[in-house]
Amino acid sequence: MIPFSPPRMDQKIVDEVADTLMSGWITTGPKTKRFEKEISAYTGAKKTICFNSATAGIELVLRWLGVGPGDEVIIPAYTYCATANVVIHCGATPVMVDCLPDHFNLDPKKVREAITPRTKVIVPVDIAGLPCDYDGLRAIVEDPEIIRSFSANSPIQSLLGRILLLADSAHGFGASYKGRRLGSVADGTAFSFHAVKNLTTAEGGAVCLNLPDRFNHEEAYQWLNTMSLHGQNKDALAKTQKGAWRYDVIAPGYKCNMTDIQSAIGLVELARYDTETIPRRREICGAYNLAFAQFPWAHTPDFRFGDTESSYHLYQLRIRNITETQRDAIIQAIAEKDVAVNVHFIPLPMLTAYRNLGFEMGHYPAALAQYENEISMPLYYNLTDRQVAEVVEAVAQSVKAVLD
Repeated sequence: MIPFSPPRMDQKIVDEVADTLMSGWITTGPKTKRFEKEISAYTGAKKTICFNSATAGIELVLRWLGVGPGDEVIIPAYTYCATANVVIHCGATPVMVDCLPDHFNLDPKKVREAITPRTKVIVPVDIAGLPCDYDGLRAIVEDPEIIRSFSANSPIQSLLGRILLLADSAHGFGASYKGRRLGSVADGTAFSFHAVKNLTTAEGGAVCLNLPDRFNHEEAYQWLNTMSLHGQNKDALAKTQKGAWRYDVIAPGYKCNMTDIQSAIGLVELARYDTETIPRRREICGAYNLAFAQFPWAHTPDFRFGDTESSYHLYQLRIRNITETQRDAIIQAIAEKDVAVNVHFIPLPMLTAYRNLGFEMGHYPAALAQYENEISMPLYYNLTDRQVAEVVEAVAQSVKAVLD
């Protein structure tokens, strides 16, 4: 069986985790703080804070901004449900937009059309790790006409004075946009370190802050840190100082901090990310593109646009001129050959929770066109060249069996 995306676990990670376990400090502590600083150094972000998931990080940033009932947050229709769920949790309204024609990322023109005075945040999603059109999105949020229509209803929103650009880059760690790594491009960028991601901490995520200079990034960090620990104004590390036991709870917060056990994994992964992880994933994607190019039915993905480069998180193959039913039959045939594949993603309007809120798939034709013929191939560091060839053969045979 060729699995879809198992994590890379080896002795280096075992040793680092064991060191953490034996250190006596296993919750949020010195390794988490170090991991945050190293992420900032890697991405070029002004400040980074780690959480137990990218999802938690996005929600806390929305709450820091003061997003709530009556506010609107623009998101793509083509994304995982987490992007929309956090908006609902805050009591705000998700406003979905279609993706670009023949592309998985959201369409800036559709974003502009969806903006109202109630719009507080735009959440682009870097599907598969390929960066969105951030110049196009930045031009929208900084357009004087759109700024004039912006209606602030919290002190943070007033200080910002415009729509916040908050990237859901769960797939995008290590990707670059016009010479800058993601994490230093949008106002805020959330990365996921879930088990299937390029860089994993088993579960976990981080938010990189890159706000305008008028913001105090340390204050924003402290608010997010406090709210990730039930609103308690001292974390466990701070309370280890002599006589520093007393604390306060400044607001009813949440419990979504990253632990030093998770950070230990992340530190090993980050140290070898550019020298081992990304190069191998790039090789595998190149091998897939070369192999699938021989088939007229294969629509292979792009990983570079000029000086913009993907993180090579997913290999999203599309099968030309097929229906969703045929796509599903192809996936079943591939599975019977002991190769695990996936689909990224079922668009939000097709999911019961969002269909029940009134969203209709017919309003997002580009997203539907991408979804109904997409199949994600196995892609991970330990995937061998021989296994890549076996995947290609299994897909080719399955497509032939279904379409002939």
